[in-house]
Amino acid sequence: MSDHSELGHIRPWRHIERRKSRQIMVGSVPVGGDAPISVQSMTNTPTTDAAATLEQIRQLEEAGADIVRVSCPDEESTAAFRTIAREARVPLVADIHFHYKRGIEAAQAGAACLRINPGNIGSIERVKEVVQAARDHGCSMRIGVNAGSLEKELLEKYGEPCPDAMVESALNHARILQDLDFHEFKISVKASDPFLTVAAYQQLADAIDCPLHLGVTEAGPLRTGTIKSAIGMGNMLWSGIGDTIRVSLAADPVEEIKVGFDILKSLGLRHRGVNIIACPSCARQGFNVIETVGILEERLAHVSTAMSLSIIGCVVNGPGEALYTDIGFTGGGKGAGMVYLNGKIAHKQANEGMIDEIVAQVEAKAAELDAARAAAIALNAAE
Repeated sequence: MSDHSELGHIRPWRHIERRKSRQIMVGSVPVGGDAPISVQSMTNTPTTDAAATLEQIRQLEEAGADIVRVSCPDEESTAAFRTIAREARVPLVADIHFHYKRGIEAAQAGAACLRINPGNIGSIERVKEVVQAARDHGCSMRIGVNAGSLEKELLEKYGEPCPDAMVESALNHARILQDLDFHEFKISVKASDPFLTVAAYQQLADAIDCPLHLGVTEAGPLRTGTIKSAIGMGNMLWSGIGDTIRVSLAADPVEEIKVGFDILKSLGLRHRGVNIIACPSCARQGFNVIETVGILEERLAHVSTAMSLSIIGCVVNGPGEALYTDIGFTGGGKGAGMVYLNGKIAHKQANEGMIDEIVAQVEAKAAELDAARAAAIALNAAE
């Protein structure tokens, strides 16, 4: 019940046909092809403060980040990056702008990927040096085009940032790498306007087969930025475009990872943690739904196993929702409700103690699913 992507064969309206892209590696993480869509964020601590940056990376790792980007604006930052890369448990992308030597230093320091625009770092000889450093140290690259920093000549040609300008910029940068016989790259074409973002990615997806890194850049604060990102990236992911994503929020970077996984979970593209289905509550509720869900989100944040949980205030929709979730609780009035396990009635539960009971059931289900998955892996290995 926890993996709704498996239902595509009987519910074709749930099926997403992903764009065919070639696969590259960002350290140990495959990006593109049939690899899972990876979720990224970026540190906002001073990179020169290695301890603070590593602490933030640890928090992102705990939240489920597959890849983390770290800015390397100066020589002191790339020096600290060596320590950071050695201690991080996820692949790191070094964010490089303008100075080619930072790219070389970051590759030497352990970057898994360089976020760079070849056209911004000077002569072709300098680009060759960065590409050679990437080859020597097993780095991939991301060409990152932003509507807010398009080349002057493209703005003069098109009059304003537009999909054609962004895609032309991306393909021009890609051609530089292709001419150097370097193909381990992905591309992003981000804008703060979701309309512009989606149109640019749609055009780029038809023009090149490399993996695409999705994002609505500078999306804004937590709530509005989440909505804007969900609209823009959700549109693209639903149509099969996108191999790795970053939700750009003016908020704690951990929130970017949470929102990223929530977007992917909503589309059945990735499954991590407990997916809580809850009613908005009304006068029929047999317990305080909103307060209960808020507490459960905190109490279940440590569970990374994919599963579904329905918390419904009354019997109008509760039993029906519980049929399709791993665990369910439905309010029934008179200070008690019903617990459902695997879609079937399990037992009555008083509202008092309900949260502890649900947490215990979720943890038990997580252990059961983890054990079954481990057994399946062991069986496959033995065969």
